[in-house]
Order: sequence, then C-alpha cells, then structure tokens
Amino acid sequence: MLKDKVVIVTGAGNGIGRDFALAMAARGAKVVVNDIGASVSGEGQDAGPAQKVVDQIEAAGGSAVASTDSVADWESANRIVKTAIDAFGRLDVVVNNAGILRDRFFFNMSVEEWKAVIDVHLNGTFFVSRAAAPYFKSQNSGRYINMTSTSGLIGNFGQANYAAAKLGIAALSKSMALDMAKFKVTSNCISPFAWSRMIGTIPAETPDQKARVEKLKSMQTAKIAPLAVYLASDASQEVTGQIFAVRANEIFLMGQSRPLRSVHRSEGWTPESIGEQVIPALRAQFYALDRSQDVFSWDPV
Repeated sequence: MLKDKVVIVTGAGNGIGRDFALAMAARGAKVVVNDIGASVSGEGQDAGPAQKVVDQIEAAGGSAVASTDSVADWESANRIVKTAIDAFGRLDVVVNNAGILRDRFFFNMSVEEWKAVIDVHLNGTFFVSRAAAPYFKSQNSGRYINMTSTSGLIGNFGQANYAAAKLGIAALSKSMALDMAKFKVTSNCISPFAWSRMIGTIPAETPDQKARVEKLKSMQTAKIAPLAVYLASDASQEVTGQIFAVRANEIFLMGQSRPLRSVHRSEGWTPESIGEQVIPALRAQFYALDRSQDVFSWDPV
C-alpha cells in the first residue's frame, strides 16, 4: 500500500509512533524515524530509541534512517525534513506524533510547563508540517497525519497545556487541509486510545482511576497503526479535514464544532433579556463538564 513512499514519523522511538513506523515500513514505505530520546516530560536526549527502530525495520528488510532533531525548533524541524530528502530523494507523508506531558492542575501550572508542551505538540506540528509544505506543493501530493487527543476534543483534569495544544492541532490540521487541498495534499487527525509510556504517567490512586488504567492497558498501540497506514496511502485521497478516534477495534469519526441552536429577537438583546430568555432556551443543549471517560463510558471492543 505504501511502496516507495517516504514517510517521516516524529516521536517514533516508542509507543504509538514506533508502531506507525514499523507498520508503514512493513507496507513498503521508507521511513525517517524521528525521536530525540527524551523522557515523557521532554527531558534528556538519547539516540538509542530511534536507532533501535531503524535496526528493527532494516532487519525485516525495510529501509529507514534515524533522526534525533527536535520538532520544537524551526531550524531543527527543517533538518528532519532534509533528512528525508537527503536519504530518499523525496517526501510523501508527515506523521506528527511527537509529544510530552507536564500534567498539573491549571491553577498550579507554571509558565515553563505550559510553554514546553505547547512547543512540542502545537509548534512542533506546525514547524515540521510547514517545512514539508514546499515539497508537497511542488510534487502536487502529500499526506499530513496529526495526532490530537480527547483531552482537547472533550476535556480532562490537570492537562490544560496538553488539551490546548491538542485542540489547537485539530484546528491547525483543518487549516492545512483547506490551504493545501488545491495541491492534492490531505490533512487528517487521529485521536488515539492506547496504553503507552505517556498514558502510564496518569495517576491511579482511587478505585475509579485504577479501573480506568486497566481499561487503557487493554488498548494496544499497534491497533492505531492500520488507520495511519490507510491515511498515508493513495487510497485516502478523498479523505481530508477529518478527525478520527481509535479505541482498540473501534474507529470513530469525531464531530467538529457547528451551531446547535439559536434564538433571535428583532429588537436586540439586553443582559437582562439574555438571562430571562436566551439561557433558558439554550440550556438543554449545554455541554456538561465531561471528560473523555465520561463520553467513552463503555469497555473497549
């Protein structure tokens, strides 16, 4: 399905990104395995994880090169793209998967914790995608696959930085789909449910938290890869601007913001009439303070 396609997968040294790289290589892609080898919180650097995945791909007869440049810096992101061009002569697919966590309740979150997560997730997605855009435009083809999260699409405790970045990525992905459509370039999001080292940092102290973690452990990272392979292929040419979620063997098409209900008053509104008429009329459609586990309340299939 991906024979001779050149694919960049960021954050590919572990977890979901690693499975993406392996699955795409198994389908014939030449893969740039990008990972700085940092901790879950983004600290440190180690070339080992990326090279280990490259070795595994090559041992299976595939073609891959390692990249340890950071997505969170513009010049560095350009080097990731240049690695693909130098090694394989072209670029067909960018999978923006790199990420870190700095979980903290909003009222305790430091500016540094906010910026660090925004830099890797949101800025990193923009930097790598923007660096790839001239190549996609010139060849009149390309695929962006961007990783979002129900933490941003729905909500979660203690992840204001991560949630803001992930919802921002959904908006960025839609903008990329709109702006690049005339060049036959697609851009889609995947919101994954899977057990990974990032998810492994979730506190599990109460019975409810422990039960949720056990459910997550049953959702393998490899279950996300088939959708990514499809979205990277020529077969997905007509699929763009969408947000998918994958939870074990379930694939969901996620909603995007649209008007739910409206009220109007020919003479206009006052603060008082809004309180008396608008809010009561709209209240039935208000969203609760749901979290992801409230919306996806059943066991994974």
